[in-house]
Amino acid sequence: MSINTIELLAAYWTIAGDTYPGAASEISPHSLQARAQAAAKAGWRGMGLVHADILHSVEKLGMPTVRNIFKDNGIKHLEVEFLIDWHLTCERRTASDKICMELLEAAGELGARNVKVAGGLFDEEAPDIEAMREHFAVLCDKARPFGVNVVVEFLPFSSINTIDRALALTQDVRPNGGILIDTWHVARGGMRVDEIRKIPAHLIKSIELNDASREIVGTLFNDSTHYRKLCGEGELDVTGFIQNVVDAGYQGPWGVEVISAELRKLPLEVAAKRAFDTTIAQFERIRFPESLSLA
Repeated sequence: MSINTIELLAAYWTIAGDTYPGAASEISPHSLQARAQAAAKAGWRGMGLVHADILHSVEKLGMPTVRNIFKDNGIKHLEVEFLIDWHLTCERRTASDKICMELLEAAGELGARNVKVAGGLFDEEAPDIEAMREHFAVLCDKARPFGVNVVVEFLPFSSINTIDRALALTQDVRPNGGILIDTWHVARGGMRVDEIRKIPAHLIKSIELNDASREIVGTLFNDSTHYRKLCGEGELDVTGFIQNVVDAGYQGPWGVEVISAELRKLPLEVAAKRAFDTTIAQFERIRFPESLSLA
C-alpha cells in the first residue's frame, strides 16, 4: 500500500446534492449518471447508495443500465445502506426485513462489497449484546449468498456506540460480518484514534473519512447530518485516524462521508472534486508499511 494505490469511495451523502438523512426525500436530485460521471472525473473509484435512491434508479433505468453506469465510469467499489431494526422482534422488524432483502438483492446484482447497518438508534438502554449477536449472525447468513459483507457502524446516538461494543457484537460471529469506522463517530463518541488498533484487521471492512468543528452544533444527530466538514477543514485528527487505520492493517477502499449543508448546495462537479482533493491530500503525511509499499 502507498498513496499511489489509495482508492476513494464517495459515500452517498457526499455527492447526493440537496438531501440528507431523514429528509422528506432521500432520493438525490442528481441523476445516477450525473453522479457517476462527476465522481469519475474527480478521481473517485467507488460510490455509496441508499435504499430509496437505489429503488428509484432501478425502477427508472432498469438494473442492467444501472450496472453499466458504474462500469462505464470506472466505479468498481460500491456500498449500500442503511439498515436498522434488524435485531428487534416487534413489528418494526417486518419492515426491516423487507428493506434488508431489497438492499441485499441490489447489492448482489451490482457486486457491492458492503451493506451498512446500525444498532438501535436513539436507544439509551444498554444493549443485550448476546441477543444482538444471534440476530447479527442471521443477518450475515442472509447476506452471504449475495457475496456481501454486513458492516456495523458504531454511532454515538445508537445502542452500538463504541469500538468496544462493536467488537463485542461482531467478533467471532461470521466471516462476512465486520465493522465500519468513521472519523466523526470516533471523535463524537469520545474515543481516541489509537483505539482503532484494538480492532483486528479482518473485522475492519469499511472506512469513512470526514472532519468537523471541535464544538458540536445542536444535537449529535443535527451535527452529524448538517455540519460535517471536508477533510482538513475542521479540527478533528483526520491524519491520525488514517494512520491508525493503516497501522491496523486495513487495505481496502477509503470511503468519504461528508454530510454537510454547505457542501450539498455546491454544483455536483465542484462538490465531487473538493471532497476528493481535500481527502487525498490527507494521505500525503501518512507512513505506509515498507513491506506493503508499491511506490
